[in-house]
Amino acid sequence: MNRRSIILTCGLIVGIATIVSVKVQAQFSARTDQYVCPPCGTDCHNRIFDNPGKCPVCGMDLMKADAMKNVAIFLYEGVELLDFAGPGEVFAASKNFNVYTVSVDGKPVVSQGFLHIQPDYSLDRAPNPDIIILPGGNTRPSVSNNEVIEWIRKNSSTQLLMSVCTGAFLLAKAGLLEGKKATTWHGAIDRFRQFAPATEVMENTRFVDNGNIITTAGVSAGIDGALHVLEKIHGKEEALRVARYMEYDKWVPENGLVVNRDN
Repeated sequence: MNRRSIILTCGLIVGIATIVSVKVQAQFSARTDQYVCPPCGTDCHNRIFDNPGKCPVCGMDLMKADAMKNVAIFLYEGVELLDFAGPGEVFAASKNFNVYTVSVDGKPVVSQGFLHIQPDYSLDRAPNPDIIILPGGNTRPSVSNNEVIEWIRKNSSTQLLMSVCTGAFLLAKAGLLEGKKATTWHGAIDRFRQFAPATEVMENTRFVDNGNIITTAGVSAGIDGALHVLEKIHGKEEALRVARYMEYDKWVPENGLVVNRDN
């Protein structure tokens, strides 16, 4: 066999090996795809399936697990009801969001002095979040809780964090609002300025978007912030659809401040 034949043969072997490798990798990737049931009100959305199709429990079409975004809503004793229920409604009414609640220890909490809530998870057992909602209310114990602040810091680099009302104090305590613009409930503006002197605190602003850190004004403004997040992820049409479904006609995107449009 001459030199030319040897080179051609080696090239052919390398080419075949490359094709086989690509096919094997593709088959492996296909096998490693995971599918889940969209949130449907039952426990089946926590199950993982290896193949597409319909959920054997509820009959909904399965979707790729990596298409779902986990939305963790942080709860605590004395949390403001609409602060977390409003954003929760927005994400639950849209597509591709797995919404769940977390507290420090997973034990029941009381909101507004009458609503008893059983969180889905404790902080150390919760699924990794893509979006974290930090509602307001009696945030002082949480601001002083190192476990809570470290959880927020740990998830601050890649996840989207949104505070509602005095939940902004949690972001400030975690050091995530320094040099940024932010807002909070109108009744806490002066106190927040003292608490976060390195933050430019905005009044009369429904939400402030710094990229992956979003703060909103009080109570119902959390709905505006959540609709804004929904618009960032799925577009304005989907956000308007959810707003119509909720019969929420207060959302005016221009009432918010977008500091960073690159995220």
